[in-house]
Amino acid sequence: MRILGVDPGTLFAGYGIIDFENNELIQVAAGIIKIKPSEEMPSRLKTIYDGLTELISKYKPDEFALETAFYGKNVQSTLKIGYARGVSLLAASNNGLIIKEYSPREIKKSVVGNGASSKEQVQFMIKKLLALKKTKMKFDESDALAVAICHAFKTNSFSKKSKNWKEFIKENPDRVIGA
Repeated sequence: MRILGVDPGTLFAGYGIIDFENNELIQVAAGIIKIKPSEEMPSRLKTIYDGLTELISKYKPDEFALETAFYGKNVQSTLKIGYARGVSLLAASNNGLIIKEYSPREIKKSVVGNGASSKEQVQFMIKKLLALKKTKMKFDESDALAVAICHAFKTNSFSKKSKNWKEFIKENPDRVIGA
């Protein structure tokens, strides 16, 4: 399964594309759609839409995962993120992708194990999970990869809840060393 994860923003929209097959995570592509701060909002949104449409056409993901809106104290920021989310959802929908949304806490918990993790902790785990040698990575990029990985974990047997450790080992022998 190929997954496109997006961390929406109106100045930087992070994207991460992974393949998830046989419980293995492989990074296909990641980066940022950069938007000029001098652009008016409609132009910014078109840049995001066009950028995601181009990525979908090039990499042909099967599924699309997006971070839900974070409700902060600044209402204007929340509205702008909502705009970016809207055009992201539209790009995915217009291209017939399966779409799922995850809260920031849910994403952090699935990748790091703690829903209150810092961006640095998320980035560290992304590099470990994907065995990345790349030392420099923007948070928008690692956050988008985290969204994609969260979706992989949530939609696959990889993340099935076992009743106990014995059951987990029996169901996942390939994930246990020495089993």
